[in-house]
Amino acid sequence: MERWSIQVDKEYLKYSAAHFLIFPDGSAERLHGHNYRVYAEVEGPLSEQGLVMDFYSIKPLLRDLVEQLDEVWLLPGEHPELKIQTREDGVVEVRYRERYYAAPKEDVLVLPLNNTSVENMAAWLGKKLRAALAEKFPQVEPDKIWLAVEESPGQRGVYCSTLSTTTELG
Repeated sequence: MERWSIQVDKEYLKYSAAHFLIFPDGSAERLHGHNYRVYAEVEGPLSEQGLVMDFYSIKPLLRDLVEQLDEVWLLPGEHPELKIQTREDGVVEVRYRERYYAAPKEDVLVLPLNNTSVENMAAWLGKKLRAALAEKFPQVEPDKIWLAVEESPGQRGVYCSTLSTTTELG
């Protein structure tokens, strides 16, 4: 079986963000930041022109997704113990057990995740990429999307989504 894919690994696919992880035992990291880097691969059939898809088309989609995460404090909106509330004056208050934080609303991005791990961020970005491809380029039919988020050199969280296809035997 032959397979084709395109891979995108551009220097500008990076974002700087603050976060902290909450571990299974309830302990949490101190608030800190990373200079994250994003890598993507889209696998699919070749078009009549011999392309999975045009690099010119996918790069702006990835850049737009990555820019949403740049220079903000990332919070996991679905963590069961983390409490996030926006005051009338536009300040976001964050409470986790004995910890208390406050930041301007425009500096905070609450993601639909249970933790701000690189694995979860890779999944969020990968699902957003699949949705953006379907909306903007319905002729592209990816069999697989692979997306990695690197928090420091040599440490990446990876998401892989394979479109399941079933073949009926006659």
